[in-house]
Amino acid sequence: MEAQIKHYENKLAFEMDPSDLFDALNKGEKVVVVDARKAFGFEVEHIPTAINIPHREMTTESMQHLDKELLYVTYCDGIGCNASTRGALNMAKLGFKVKELIGGIEWWKFDGYATEGTNGVKAGLKIECAC
Repeated sequence: MEAQIKHYENKLAFEMDPSDLFDALNKGEKVVVVDARKAFGFEVEHIPTAINIPHREMTTESMQHLDKELLYVTYCDGIGCNASTRGALNMAKLGFKVKELIGGIEWWKFDGYATEGTNGVKAGLKIECAC
């Protein structure tokens, strides 16, 4: 039983689902969404407020402008892609607090949230902070 409890605690410590991310963004929590795919994927479609840092380009130098006190949530296409996992690993190795978005942008859209980019889904729920 203890092993199970630890397993689920670890999942929640290192993963976030689209609903939790959407709520955190709407509440104005200090979270930065990182699209860990290549730039062309980001340009086509991405989560609103996301920044694009391809996992292959994550180095001490390329990440030095980021605040290590914030929480970063990495994502990619979805369960068939591991760019978010690679990005989260790279960021953790560089000393960042990071979680991985479960299901990536695919599940973000599945839950009905808007996206941006040349193929963005404007009709979904939008992030609106009232602060």
